[in-house]
Amino acid sequence: MTPTEPLVRGVAARDAVRPPLPVKMVIAGGFGVGKTTAVGAISEIEPLTTEASITEVAAGVDDLTHTPHKTTTTVAMDFGCITIDPMLKLYLFGTPGQERFGFMWDDIVEGAVGGLVIVDTRRLDDCYAAVDYFEHKDIPFAVAVNAFDGKVEHSLDEIRWALDVSGGVPIVVFDARERGSVRDALLVVLELALARTEQ
Repeated sequence: MTPTEPLVRGVAARDAVRPPLPVKMVIAGGFGVGKTTAVGAISEIEPLTTEASITEVAAGVDDLTHTPHKTTTTVAMDFGCITIDPMLKLYLFGTPGQERFGFMWDDIVEGAVGGLVIVDTRRLDDCYAAVDYFEHKDIPFAVAVNAFDGKVEHSLDEIRWALDVSGGVPIVVFDARERGSVRDALLVVLELALARTEQ
C-alpha cells in the first residue's frame, strides 16, 4: 500500500453519493377521503395497499353515501415513497379510515415526523378522530381538504372553526388524484416538522 492510497480512498468516500435521508410521514383521515388515492398518486414505486372488498356487513357499518362507487377499503395500511430531492426521501404510511382499525395507529405512526389529515368537507365529522390523535400525540400535522368534484363545501376559515384546530395547523386545499397537488401538501407538513425541530 502506497502512502497516497488511504488519501485516495478518503477522497472517494467523501465524494461518493450519499443515499437520501429517510423520513416517515403518515397520511390519515376518515373512511373514503382519498388516502389510498393520494399515496398512489405520489409514490415513485408501486404502492403497497391492503385493500379488501367492502362486504355487505361492512357496507352496513361504513357510510357509503358520498362514496357509492367505492368497492374496496384499506384494512391495515398503504405504503409508498417519494424522493423529494437527492438528500431526502419520504416514506408514506396511510392509515385505515375506519374507527374499528384504530388500534393499529400507534404502530403506524411510530417514528413519523408529521401527518397529513385528509378531509372531505361533505362529512367533516369523519376526520375528528385523526385530528384529535395528532393533537394528543403532539405530532405536527396539516389538514388537506380534498376537493371532490373540484369543489369544497366550506371556506377554510369555516373548516378551521369546525375542526377546532389552532392557527398553527396549516389547512390547504388539494386534489388527491394529482401528483403535484399531493406533493405540495406533503411539503407543507415537512416544513412544519422542520420548523418544530428548529424551536
